[in-house]
Amino acid sequence: MAKIAMLGSGFIGRFYADSLQGQRSRDKIVSIYSRREESAKKFAEDYNCDHWTTNMEEAINHPDVDMVCISLPNNLHEAAVLACCKAKKAVMCTKPLGRNAEEAQRMMEAVEKAGIFNGYLEDLVYTPKFLKALQSVKAGALGKILWAKSRETHPGPHSDWFWDKEQAGGGCMLDLGCHCVEIARSFIGKDIKPVEVMCWADTQVKPIDAEDHAIGLVKYENGAIGQFEVSWTFRGGLDLRDEVMGSEGTIWLNSFLRTGFDMFTTGKGADYVAEKAESNSGWLFPVGDELNELGYNHMFADMFNAVEAGKAPQETFYDGYVVNAILDAAYRSAASKQWEPVKLPVWRGQEGVQKEKALTSYNDQFYLIKEEMTHFGSQKLILKDKKTGEIIEKVL
Repeated sequence: MAKIAMLGSGFIGRFYADSLQGQRSRDKIVSIYSRREESAKKFAEDYNCDHWTTNMEEAINHPDVDMVCISLPNNLHEAAVLACCKAKKAVMCTKPLGRNAEEAQRMMEAVEKAGIFNGYLEDLVYTPKFLKALQSVKAGALGKILWAKSRETHPGPHSDWFWDKEQAGGGCMLDLGCHCVEIARSFIGKDIKPVEVMCWADTQVKPIDAEDHAIGLVKYENGAIGQFEVSWTFRGGLDLRDEVMGSEGTIWLNSFLRTGFDMFTTGKGADYVAEKAESNSGWLFPVGDELNELGYNHMFADMFNAVEAGKAPQETFYDGYVVNAILDAAYRSAASKQWEPVKLPVWRGQEGVQKEKALTSYNDQFYLIKEEMTHFGSQKLILKDKKTGEIIEKVL
């Protein structure tokens, strides 16, 4: 049984608490810290938590606590992590790890120097669909991964601090792009180095200083491309979609907006439908088990199982640092309107990976470009001569 101090009693803290005290049914939040007394008291009451406080270090140092879960605004992550290091308490931190790569690197180095367990709470690489897709990719079902695209768009976050660039560190690109970057990175291979980024970002709708819409390309050392599309301006709910293209196949994932659960209602008796849903009337797309579909259950199971096994979880602070470094390059690119290098002073993956040539040999003379069945019933081959480079058609 893990005994947890929850830092933060807001939207994500409550999502985490629902999962923590529901999935394994043996983990318990024993202390809750909130900056507002009324919020701390209400959380403690709702989740049957004996201890509440408005002093963060008091929650972390509570004698019953052996694990700390950070669900605070981005600008408070580093102070919370350093307090965990001082107390030698295992720590899990919500995404993004830092407001930038420098913050993230300091946090990563601090937990490693302290020798404490660290988990990066990137829930969208724990969704059931993603985990199944990743298993297929790792088994080689798609061949060499060439392109991985992830999209997260919705009408905007729930809390005021997200909209403040100083507290959040950025806009939708940092808030949502951290999910998308890690999804694509996982499919391409987390040991493959991201080398440069091209990004467009703008503030199209919201009266804020940060961006509310962004699209980016991340080039990897092996020639693969990651792509992200993120927005706080999308109308119609929470749209989570991923695509993976390989030399031998393709995967399409639709994780939230189309759930296989369609409902029409006039709104009578309707209340909460799903995260980021904009209406409780008309045609709606509820989610059967949000905690599961958004990956929280599998994420926390991985974290606690890793702690008990004395090993690192699937996502660590190092992963959060790499994601921050990629997004830093995206912000520089959005400003310069050029490809910008990813700066990774700490890199623990492969070095010097060469772009592979995906050449399929047909016979000693030709490479196979394409094989198809025509509408008139013949099998056709497109071939390239290995010596001359000449391209020919061959009908079988």
